[in-house]
Amino acid sequence: MLSVQQHDYALMAQQARSLIADEPNLIANLSNLSALIYHNVERVNWAGFYLMEGKDELVLGPFQGQVACVRIPVGRGVCGTAVATGEDQRIDDVHQFPGHIACDAASESELVLPIRRHGEIIGVLDIDSPEQNRFTEQDRAGMRLIVSELEQYLERQP
Repeated sequence: MLSVQQHDYALMAQQARSLIADEPNLIANLSNLSALIYHNVERVNWAGFYLMEGKDELVLGPFQGQVACVRIPVGRGVCGTAVATGEDQRIDDVHQFPGHIACDAASESELVLPIRRHGEIIGVLDIDSPEQNRFTEQDRAGMRLIVSELEQYLERQP
C-alpha cells in the first residue's frame, strides 16, 4: 500500500462519492467505504462504522478488520467520547485515553470522526492502528473529506 498523502485523500473522497452516489442502502454504502479506507490507508488494523441506537449507545456497523466490540455507550471510550463531545478524536496512545475500550489488544492509536445527518450525530467512523502516533492532522483532515461525502449523501436521503 502507498502512503496516503493529501491528494490521495481527495481521490479517496471522489471514489467514496462515486461508490455511494446511486446506492440508497446505507449498510451497503458503509460496507464499501470501510473497505475503501481499510485497503487504501497503510498501517491500520481496523476501519469501520458504529451507528447510533437510541440516544445512549453506538452499535457496530460495517467494518474491515478483526472482530470488534458490538455496543459502546455514549461517553465511553474513544468512539463514545466523539459522540458525547461532537468532536473528532485523534488519539496517539489509546492506553493513555481515560476509559479506553480495548476491542483489539493490538490497537495502539485511533482516529474517530462523528457522522451527522441533519445536524444530529448518527454514528462514527472509527479507524485503529497497531502503531502509536499513527494518525496525523493530515489523516484527520483527509478522513473528514470522506465523512463529508457521506454526510452529503445522508442529507439527500428521505
